[in-house]
Amino acid sequence: MYDEAAIVKKAAKGDVQSLSELLRQHYSFLYQYVLKLTMDKGKAEDLTQETMLKAIEKIGTFKGQSKFSTWLIAIASRLSIDRARRYKREQQYVQEEGSARSLRYETLGRMNDWPDALEALGQLEENQRMAVLLKYYYGYSQEEIAEMLDTPVGTVKSRIHAGIKQLRKEMTHHEQERSS
Repeated sequence: MYDEAAIVKKAAKGDVQSLSELLRQHYSFLYQYVLKLTMDKGKAEDLTQETMLKAIEKIGTFKGQSKFSTWLIAIASRLSIDRARRYKREQQYVQEEGSARSLRYETLGRMNDWPDALEALGQLEENQRMAVLLKYYYGYSQEEIAEMLDTPVGTVKSRIHAGIKQLRKEMTHHEQERSS
């Protein structure tokens, strides 16, 4: 039986094999979250690797009050926020637009369906997309999200509200285009 708490304790004490096992167990989950967050395969790979490195550095600070996966998502989310602060909004918008199209083209090239919801999600500002993903895709409570992002609960609520409002608008637009 997989006892994550025991493995985390061993990893925190310096057991490299336990740490390796933890990271291997959570890599795919983390990567999928970061891919949805960034909407860019290259950025997702970079941010996932950066998160894993940060987890290796900080494993001794993990208190076990939440799941290890929740801790990794918190690290990834904070790293993502830090990255976003480094770029000007204009540059960020251009990059995300191109990245979303690139990801869409790549997905269509593999003959996969590109859900309208995912495309609409790509149109949200990153902080709104992050809050919506964490709440509705990963099922975290607003309080958990606030803790992960080190942000007030009210801010999380407003990001979720604004994100959902924008998603509804985008989805309505997609439906109208289809029916025309």
